[in-house]
Amino acid sequence: MYDSEFLIKEAIENGFSQACVLNNKALVFMPEVRQMCSANRCKQYNTNWSCPPGCGTIEDSAKKAAKYSFGILVQTIGQLEDEFDFETMGETSEKHKKNFAALVEKLKQRYDDVLPMGAGPCDICKKCTYPDAPCRFPDKAITAMEAYGLFVSKVCEMSGIPYNNGKNTVTYTSVYLLK
Repeated sequence: MYDSEFLIKEAIENGFSQACVLNNKALVFMPEVRQMCSANRCKQYNTNWSCPPGCGTIEDSAKKAAKYSFGILVQTIGQLEDEFDFETMGETSEKHKKNFAALVEKLKQRYDDVLPMGAGPCDICKKCTYPDAPCRFPDKAITAMEAYGLFVSKVCEMSGIPYNNGKNTVTYTSVYLLK
């Protein structure tokens, strides 16, 4: 059993702007989302273990997630000076990743199993070993929600949390699945 109020409070105390209980019905693994990765806008497709195709198939993602009974969504929201405020976007992304990794460690102390799905590609290593050698940090590497095939805005909508938090904001969203 889990205490959703405790988890949300823990997320907020850990530096996230907002958090909510995940609606597990929102975990729909869509090949179309995965195909968007192949457009390679982030320049990570086929370059690391946490992005397609290195992270496995959509079917692998669905099987992995099916083992978890509940979860929480977390968000970090940055207020931009204007739509070209790339500095704040980067700072907000880094804050989100740092807080996300820290909460992963806290949750692992409390729960037997945690499946974190992040925002953006794994960047633990300066240069990933993919595909020549196994991941150096398989227990710390984090795969993005999109790489799992999740349509993040739909997951947010179905879970009752906004995906877009207003004009001149940037929002990074991630999820923790727990047993």
